[in-house]
Amino acid sequence: MTSEIHHSGDRSVVLGVEARDTGNMTTAWAADEATRRDVPLRLVHAVPPVYSEFRPFDQDRYRKALVERAEQALDRAAAVAWDRHPTLALTTDVSEGLPAPVLYRESRRAALIVLGSRRLGRAAEALSAYSVAVPVSAQAHCPVAVVRDPEHTSQDPPYVVLGVDGSPSSAAAVDFAFDLADERRAALRVLWVWHRPPVGNLDEHATEQVLRRLLFECTAGRHDRYPDTKVTHELVHGHPVEELGLASEHALAVVVGRRGSGGFTGMRLGSVPHGLLHRANCPVITVPTPQG
Repeated sequence: MTSEIHHSGDRSVVLGVEARDTGNMTTAWAADEATRRDVPLRLVHAVPPVYSEFRPFDQDRYRKALVERAEQALDRAAAVAWDRHPTLALTTDVSEGLPAPVLYRESRRAALIVLGSRRLGRAAEALSAYSVAVPVSAQAHCPVAVVRDPEHTSQDPPYVVLGVDGSPSSAAAVDFAFDLADERRAALRVLWVWHRPPVGNLDEHATEQVLRRLLFECTAGRHDRYPDTKVTHELVHGHPVEELGLASEHALAVVVGRRGSGGFTGMRLGSVPHGLLHRANCPVITVPTPQG
């Protein structure tokens, strides 16, 4: 079933809706983001396949129940979104398949995928057939926001955290983070976390000088486009997941680039984005490297 309420040719913000309820916080975040971007919000629910051990009659009845439950979940999410933004362009869709592959397909034409979090453990999130956050973040063609905790709007001024390391994947995250901060009239905290090697004759002072230069180079050339965005640069020592997690405790969101594009287990998401999905106390946005 596809229900189209308004039409727009722009790429949508896509919200993955679960039957057990995605949660008002996640729906509100997605609706706010679609409104800021002035694009439609697309609500998608995946109905998993009915297994062959069901008798034909039971199969039909079970599938009908799944579709009805999906439509109810989509209606609830739409009500939350419209209560927040009454004029928001919105579509709903019930798609056949497991959630991760369905949302992966949606990402081909989406501006952003938004997901809630089941708060599974790392092994369960990576290996379960019904896992969503890790495999979609690892595979999607567009940025993916996992809204496990709310934005921290009480901070003054509000800020977005951006993790960089000089790689192509972190470079792709820079522009997204600037746009996000600009949309929200927030500051941008750019962090390069240096995890010192345990052994070696490293000249730490010289290394720090190089890393600081690279840190500032990561955001070079953006001031003219974002003149009102206050940017701070921080070189910190420690484990990237822990340090970015600490920095994001009062943030609107934390943005990182994605390494790898592995199978649907999501094991090639990259250790930092994967770790932040469990460590950060604000929305985590993973940005893929653009394909040439």
